Amino acid sequence: MKKVILFVFFLPLILFAQNINGRFTSSIYSFERFDTVNSSETYFRTYQTLNLNFNYKNFSLRTRFNFESNIGNLLDSDPRMRFYNLYFETRDLFNVLTIKLGRQPLITPISGGLFDGINIKVKYSGFSLSGFYGGNVPAYQKLKLIEDISNNYVLGGRFEMTTLKNFRFGISYIDKNFKPVDYYAERLNENLDLVTVLIQTKSNQYKYLSADAFYNYKQILDFNARYEFDLNYKETSKIELDGRIKATKDLGLNFYFNQREPKIRYNSIFSVFDYGNSREIEGGFDYKVSSFYTLIFKYGDVKFGGEHSSRITIGANTEFGGLTYRKTFGDVGELDAISIFMAKSFFEGFISPSAGVSYTNYKLSNDDNLNTITSFLAGINIRPWRNLSFDLQGQYFNNKIYKNDLRLMFKLNYLFNTNF
Repeated sequence: MKKVILFVFFLPLILFAQNINGRFTSSIYSFERFDTVNSSETYFRTYQTLNLNFNYKNFSLRTRFNFESNIGNLLDSDPRMRFYNLYFETRDLFNVLTIKLGRQPLITPISGGLFDGINIKVKYSGFSLSGFYGGNVPAYQKLKLIEDISNNYVLGGRFEMTTLKNFRFGISYIDKNFKPVDYYAERLNENLDLVTVLIQTKSNQYKYLSADAFYNYKQILDFNARYEFDLNYKETSKIELDGRIKATKDLGLNFYFNQREPKIRYNSIFSVFDYGNSREIEGGFDYKVSSFYTLIFKYGDVKFGGEHSSRITIGANTEFGGLTYRKTFGDVGELDAISIFMAKSFFEGFISPSAGVSYTNYKLSNDDNLNTITSFLAGINIRPWRNLSFDLQGQYFNNKIYKNDLRLMFKLNYLFNTNF
C-alpha cells in the first residue's frame, strides 16, 4: 500500500516531465569461494543499476536502485533489490529555499549514508542554513520504512557562511540513533547445557558538533581546518588540519595534522576496551620537474597510546600514471611497498587501457616471519559513442591467506538525456 501511495504522489511529475535523464549500468563479477581447503565454487554475480531523474522546471524526482543476483549458485537473500535514492526535490523556491523529501543521501562533515525523511535548506546572500530529520534505512536498502523510527532516527543541521572572499566557515550538528534487532543464539547454561536465549542489546547513539573552515589565497595557499566535539562524552573527538603552500612556480609544500579519539558509539560494548588518542603529523613536497612528471615526498609520524611509528612515501606522477614507494617502521611493524599504475586514452577516448602492479612485504615485529603480497590489475575501457562504454577488468592477488586469487569484471554503461 505504501508503494502505491508513493507512486500516486510522484505520478504528476513523471507524466509532465520536461526532461528525463539518467544512467544504466550492467555488470557481471566472477570470483571463487572455498568451502574447505580443497573444495571451491566459482560464482558469477550480476548487478543492474539505474539512475533515473524526472525534471520539470525547478522540480525533480530522483531515483537510484540496484538489482543483484548470482547466476547459478544463489547466495543468501538472493535476488536482492536495493533502493538508494527515491526522493522529490524542489530547488530555489523564492530564490532561497530547497526541499528534499524521501529516501536520500546524507552528506555531512561528520557522517554520511542514507535516510528516509526531509531535508530543508535556506540560502541567501552568502549564508545558508539546513536541517534534516528522518529514519535510518532498513538492512539491504529495502524499499520500506524502518520500524520504530523514534529509536532509529537521524537529525541534524548545518550553518554555512561564504560572505568573506576566499573563505568558507561552517558549523554542523548530528544526532543519530540505532536500535539493534533482537536475535536468538545458542549459549551454555550453568550446567554446560546448550540452550537458546534471546539476545537484547541497548540502542547505540552518537551526537556530534563540528566546525570547519577553508581558506584559499590566489592559488598560493590552501588551508582546511576541522574540529569535532562528542556531546555524549563531552570531549574533543577530532582535530584535523591540512594545507598546501605554493612556494615557487614548480614547488609545493604540504602538511597534515590529525588528533583524534576513536569513534565508539554511546552505550556500545566496545567502550569497555582500553583505547587512547592517536596523533598523526605528515609533511612533504611536490616538485614539477617538467610538464611530463612531478616528484613527491612525504614523511609521517603517528603516535597511538604508548606506541610510535613512522612512514616515508616517495613517488613520481606523470600524465600516464604514477610510481610510489612507501616504507613504514616502528612499533606497528615494518612494511615496504612499491606500486605502479598506468592509464592512457587513444583515438580521442575511444579506447583506454590501464594496468597496475604492487608488491608488499611486511612483518608485525622484528621476530615475525616476513610476509609478501603481490597484486596485478589490468583493464580496458571502450567508448564507441559518448553515451555508451564498456569496461573489462581483471584482478590478481596472492599472499599466504589468498592463494592465486583471480577476479574478473565486465561492465556496460549507458547515459541518456531526453527533453520533451
